[in-house]
Amino acid sequence: MNKPIMHCLLCERELQHTIGWKELLSKTLPQTICPRCEQRFQRIDQQQEDWVMSLYYYNEAMKDFLHRYKFLHDVILANAFNKILHEQLKNEKRLIIPIPMHPESLSVRTFAHIDELLKAADIPFAHHLVKLSNEQQSLKTREQRLQTSQLFAVTGQDEIKDKNLLIMDDIYTTGTTLKHAKKALLQAGAKTVRGFTLIHG
Repeated sequence: MNKPIMHCLLCERELQHTIGWKELLSKTLPQTICPRCEQRFQRIDQQQEDWVMSLYYYNEAMKDFLHRYKFLHDVILANAFNKILHEQLKNEKRLIIPIPMHPESLSVRTFAHIDELLKAADIPFAHHLVKLSNEQQSLKTREQRLQTSQLFAVTGQDEIKDKNLLIMDDIYTTGTTLKHAKKALLQAGAKTVRGFTLIHG
């Protein structure tokens, strides 16, 4: 963002910005949520999937964040986790591919929420997946999700052939979305595919 964020994006308390030489040298992004709000989110200390890394548990604070960000269209909240996402992904050597939205869903929401998270964190990415179905996985039972037919098509196959890829989504629940994306990319010629999510549900 061009304009500095002076108040917590979640509770609007004034932020105490202290920029020292460490921050300047490491080029960390400025804080956008206050320590009190930050403490409400529970970090994951032990990963539950061997090929997917997730940062936070899906607790009440995260549920509220997702509702405001995705369903109330509060796009500025993309910056809420910009600092930790930047730290986690700034040295990533794999090509980062966000999970896309179906065009119909995108027209309703007006912004691609995974893209905005990555932009806010100043992380480069490329689109090589197209969503084939507009069905919402969140409205399905676990059994229905596991039986879902392939959700994605791959574009620009030459650019991912024999490459190591990292696919990113906002939340991992049953893993259906990421598994479909992984399968499609591997079949299209990718060398390896790993996953990354903000949340593990």
